[in-house]
Amino acid sequence: MARLPVSLLLSVILSVCAPGTRADTVSVAVAANFAPTMHALARVFEHSGEHALQIATGASGKFVAQVRHGAPFQVFLSADDSKPIELVRLGLAVPDSRFTYAIGELALWSSVPGFVDGTPARLTSGAFDRLALANPRLAPYGAAAVATLEHLNLANATRAKWVQGENVAQTYQFVHSGNAQLGFVAMAQLIARGETQNAWRVPAHL
Repeated sequence: MARLPVSLLLSVILSVCAPGTRADTVSVAVAANFAPTMHALARVFEHSGEHALQIATGASGKFVAQVRHGAPFQVFLSADDSKPIELVRLGLAVPDSRFTYAIGELALWSSVPGFVDGTPARLTSGAFDRLALANPRLAPYGAAAVATLEHLNLANATRAKWVQGENVAQTYQFVHSGNAQLGFVAMAQLIARGETQNAWRVPAHL
């Protein structure tokens, strides 16, 4: 499986979560692939205490740009570890607050039953109209998709069929709606929705 180390960067003011303090709202930037899990965690967090979370979801690269322009996020859950490392290097995040919270997995998926048989055969055959992937400049899952295509020597052959989403959530919607027959998405998205059929779990070496 393709394993993407995903990092959590914390710069939460201690008083926000200290016991006995007034209720406050923590601003959280979350990579699109982790959004369903984050919303589930938020419900538990808010039910167990008096603090609230304000969650923004999107492409990790876009959040980095927003933080560089002064966005007041207190927590950043990135889809890879390079984005938090960059913010620490720029002095825009608390050093030593970064850690890996999950390992992501890339999958090639179709919403058309039987269109993907658990192998890359459909991809290598070229028998599809559109291939959805996240913008590789903004989204780590998009960068991983391009790396996979390059390893398979299919990047140039398929490029004319690419449909790029801003993030992996939008990419999933392209495939789910049928606007693209194939797409590189996060395996976590498919597991959360019970849609692991018609998918190829991309091996790590790709």
